[in-house]
Amino acid sequence: MNENEPQKMMMREGLLAVFHVIASVQSVFTTYYGFFVLDVPPDVSKMFAGYAGKFKFLTFWNLILQAIFFLICMLNDWFGTNAVNPKKPPLIRKFKDFLHASLGFPIATFVTIVFWSLMFIDRELVFPKVLDPYFPWWLNHLMHTMVFISTLIEMIMAPRQYPRRLVGVGTVVIFGFGYLVWVHVIHYKSGIWVYPLLPLMSVPVRMLFMTSMIVVNAILYFVGEAIDNFVWGNEHNKQQQKSHVKSK
Repeated sequence: MNENEPQKMMMREGLLAVFHVIASVQSVFTTYYGFFVLDVPPDVSKMFAGYAGKFKFLTFWNLILQAIFFLICMLNDWFGTNAVNPKKPPLIRKFKDFLHASLGFPIATFVTIVFWSLMFIDRELVFPKVLDPYFPWWLNHLMHTMVFISTLIEMIMAPRQYPRRLVGVGTVVIFGFGYLVWVHVIHYKSGIWVYPLLPLMSVPVRMLFMTSMIVVNAILYFVGEAIDNFVWGNEHNKQQQKSHVKSK
């Protein structure tokens, strides 16, 4: 082992711990503000009131997911390990890796891409101008921009062991399908479509659109796996080679 390697590892561990604290505070604050402080009058938008409230939106489900994930990251810093290839990873590390790979990265990336794409095409389809006086611009970026940036930084700074593809892809597909079922439950209970573009589509087009959204989530899982392999692939291989040499 290079004599500078332990020092580099300690520096990485320290930076990672600091980042996890910052990301945890940011995600918990955003979740708290979004649920308990943000107040859009019903006469401005019915979407934020009535049946299911803010739980109608994938954005808010993702906020909860990211807050839980980064709190788990902190627990892993204290009680687990951030080693590249731990021989016996503790349960907290296994859960952290699984959550980030199967849901954390794909869902955060999906929320960011879809939101800003629709904002570029026609913001009235996703974030009408009438919300501007009640929805601070910085909160919008915390909800729809920083969620992706934070999870991408996590991928660059911390190694992870990806689950079997069947498990990882299956998890994000089940999550996506579950949310689409929830969208239909909301419509059945309240008569409201969560997103304004949905009632503009015929039933067949709507089903095709929703199916394509699930496919996009699955693709994003593979994108995350590719990014992780690009960033950490060589490190994984080095550690495996060292373990192989020691075992001889």
